[in-house]
Amino acid sequence: MAQGNPEGCVLIGAPVQSGTNRLGCDMGPSAYRAAGLAESIRELGIPVVDAGNVAPAPFAAPLHPNPAVRNLAETAGWTRALTEAAFRHSAGALPIFLGGDHSLSAGTVAGMTRRAEAEGRPLFLLWLDAHADLHTLDSTTSGNLHGVPLAYLTGRPGFTGYFPPLDAALDPACICMFGLRSVDPAERAALGQGVRVHDMRDIDENGVVAPLRSFLREVAAAEGLLHVSLDVDFLDPGIAPGVGTTVPGGATFREAHLIMELLHDSGLVRSLDLVELNPFLDERGRTALLMVDLADSLLGRRILDRPTRSF
Repeated sequence: MAQGNPEGCVLIGAPVQSGTNRLGCDMGPSAYRAAGLAESIRELGIPVVDAGNVAPAPFAAPLHPNPAVRNLAETAGWTRALTEAAFRHSAGALPIFLGGDHSLSAGTVAGMTRRAEAEGRPLFLLWLDAHADLHTLDSTTSGNLHGVPLAYLTGRPGFTGYFPPLDAALDPACICMFGLRSVDPAERAALGQGVRVHDMRDIDENGVVAPLRSFLREVAAAEGLLHVSLDVDFLDPGIAPGVGTTVPGGATFREAHLIMELLHDSGLVRSLDLVELNPFLDERGRTALLMVDLADSLLGRRILDRPTRSF
């Protein structure tokens, strides 16, 4: 188990799809449950409780001047509800958030930032994604709010009055991104403000071990809490087709598992997002099963423990 979590894991469904223009992400929590996430965690000897699904809180967001922005009040409501859920459930367990599109991380990370402050420790974030999600409400041209959570969380301007106020902004120097391969021009300037980025070329050339261990050493030295946000599109679509934002050339099966195994070895992870699973686009549940398998690796399943599956 991860450091400082004697009570085990708690599963929290976040059926969010207000941040995307593709229907289906709201079925993600059910797909993870059907794929046996709770049962596989128990097989590892870890207690697990399913807390059910969160519902969005009321939030009266005004109309935004950017006409592309859609579902603003609903996404802000999800952010408020998930902030509270993350803070509450992280007191004595490792929360696993079952998404839902990536806009949900605006709430989960905000809640974990509050938890870290309550414990007098910094929060670090490992962002496993093909995209940077650093658009502001002003810069987004798609209007899809799954592209804005990191801009909000790092305190970039333009969110006041439209999203819940942050207890504290996340320091960009505490963010490490792996797997980027689709970044819009408006996001590139923000990447230069201290965020560590290991895009797929970097991973191709140098692998995942050295850069991840370097980041984990920093987290450990700072006695920080670590939140991991795993987007399905971090993975190559050949092994994980159940996502609406596929980008070719993603992480392989073994690269992804190695990252999870190293995270387990570190003992630093305090919370986990599993996001952007769209069961409507999946093939016989293979993406859901792979994401469950990766969560198991993070929680301690070893290579020699892997079951043989027949499809």
